[in-house]
Amino acid sequence: MSVYDQLEELGITLPPVAAPAAAYVPFVQTGNLVYLSGHIAKKDGKPWVGQFGRTMTTDEGKAAARAVAIDLMGTLHAAVGDLNKVKRIVKLMSLVNSTGDFTEQHLVTNGASELLGQVFGDKGQHARSAFGVAQIPLGACVEIELVVEVR
Repeated sequence: MSVYDQLEELGITLPPVAAPAAAYVPFVQTGNLVYLSGHIAKKDGKPWVGQFGRTMTTDEGKAAARAVAIDLMGTLHAAVGDLNKVKRIVKLMSLVNSTGDFTEQHLVTNGASELLGQVFGDKGQHARSAFGVAQIPLGACVEIELVVEVR
């Protein structure tokens, strides 16, 4: 099954690449690796604002991380022209806006990791880091970046 068939089965429409909010580009390709800049969680087209351990639950965070993964796939599609060229999702790094006593950053990040696994199958299994941070730009609850190997 193609990646696009899987996306359709999941009811996912890829968004266009968002314009960078500062002095960077949305992706850089060097050789067979594509580095996607951090994407913040958005809800209804605006930053999904919140802090885990204070105003958001882990389940809400999984939904936010899943939304970021969809945006990342939209950017990846723009970068390589065809998601079927993906050889491997190599590394995902997640920044989770959380209080000092919140310890479920890894569970929040599962929202993105699980979706990438559903869409890309074995090629979607990746190395990962999930960090709790005091703040993310625009007050967003989650920011995720991705490294992908392509054919």
